[in-house]
Amino acid sequence: MKIMKGKVYLVGAGPGDPGLITVKGLECIKNADVLIYDYLASPVLLKHAQKHAEILYVGKKGGDHTLSQDEINTLIAEKAQKGLTVTRLKGGDPFIFGRGGEEAEMLIKNDIPFEIVPGVTSAIAAPAYAGIPLTHRKFTSTVAFVTGHEDPLKEESSIDWAALAKGIGTLVFLMGVKNLPFITHRLIHHGMDPDTPVALIRWGTTPRQITVTGTLHTISERAKDAGFKPPAIIVVGHVVKLREILRWFENRPLMGLRIVVTRAREQASELVERLSDLGAECLEYPTITVVPPDDFNPLDTAIQNLSTYEWLVFTSVNGVNFFFNRLYEKNKDVRALRNVNTAVIGPATAKRLFDFGLHSDIVPESYRAESIIKAFAEKDINGKKILLPRAKEARPILPIELTRMGAIVDEVTAYCTRSVQDKADLLLKRLKEKTIDLITFTSSSTVKNFHALLPPEDLQSLMQEVRVASIGPITADTARNLGFDIHIIAESYTIPGLCEAIKRHYGTT
Repeated sequence: MKIMKGKVYLVGAGPGDPGLITVKGLECIKNADVLIYDYLASPVLLKHAQKHAEILYVGKKGGDHTLSQDEINTLIAEKAQKGLTVTRLKGGDPFIFGRGGEEAEMLIKNDIPFEIVPGVTSAIAAPAYAGIPLTHRKFTSTVAFVTGHEDPLKEESSIDWAALAKGIGTLVFLMGVKNLPFITHRLIHHGMDPDTPVALIRWGTTPRQITVTGTLHTISERAKDAGFKPPAIIVVGHVVKLREILRWFENRPLMGLRIVVTRAREQASELVERLSDLGAECLEYPTITVVPPDDFNPLDTAIQNLSTYEWLVFTSVNGVNFFFNRLYEKNKDVRALRNVNTAVIGPATAKRLFDFGLHSDIVPESYRAESIIKAFAEKDINGKKILLPRAKEARPILPIELTRMGAIVDEVTAYCTRSVQDKADLLLKRLKEKTIDLITFTSSSTVKNFHALLPPEDLQSLMQEVRVASIGPITADTARNLGFDIHIIAESYTIPGLCEAIKRHYGTT
């Protein structure tokens, strides 16, 4: 039986910011059987791959090549010839100094179907993120992209340095930091003004972006003083002056901070997005995962008897999600709650409840169990049945206090939290290297499980230079009891409130 050939997509991953991937590029990642990626493609994009996808790294970094280009070509062809859909994910654009053309030629020789999916090249994106427009009607209408990787020792250059020095308004050199003195010398030698502005942009479009400016005459020395290293691009031209008024990306309040997010992976997206928008580099190390209960019988019984309850109380978004998922699985819907009052802790939980068509009857001003208790003090709940579907590990204060008020409380497990340790080694490595600035805790369970990952004898040394942010006082108390110093506590016990507190903290220190 003849195996049908698969198809290869040569996809530009963009310059580093995962948000700059194209819509079609993202579709190719999601649909791939095999994902082959290189050094400059954002690892965040890999999360969009299918669970069954084979993910292969073939990066090239500073002369350290995982595979040679010929070996990469062979790998792509072999996977496609097995009938698989292959996405070759390349940093930037595959046809801008990306050797995508060579890979495409190989596919043609092997009669393998392929498509090219262009990407946003760092030659355009990095200057834009540094506040440098490559063209501007007051400065220039011409721009050239040049490889900076050409060997300065070879006898004849394939670059027309005289034309670049005199005939082009803006020059963008890619992969040229190691050859910076040679590049500036050649341009000056062929007639470019030594005072022409120059910018070096390292890790463009990422939270690690650093920009150094100078002139053709001074930039090499400034780069040396700054310890500037690849990956970076070089921009030469008078448009560099516009950075003084147009810089926007590097001005963000959390720019460059490395922040660990310990929240469950299923819930981390909002926190990661908000912190990233403020300039932080978010490192996702979930210490917990949310799973169904070991036994659904108590919840199923409560759902079957919903008409007997006066109140239904949700203490988290997870509680809402798991309750309604189970409600639907039992062939019921929101109509089963037509005679039941609802109470929630916090606006996020209220919003999630409204997604299912219900306005909560109680939303306390303070987002903690004690506030729910205070709100119920104004209600007549003596002898009334209250259903409390929540985490198995939740604090006991709520059912205890409601029972003291005379209520009949059915506390049932709607979900459980489990510890996650699959990235513990990498987390400890970063803590030892002192490359983490801040840890965020969004629940007591994230604190407890994070604490369990750290060797007790190393806790103080590992956390010595790391700041800790808590979503609220309960979580902060848990952290203190386990030996952590708390530097930031959100006034509003929500993800937006936590981000605002972090922003305010770093804005005043």
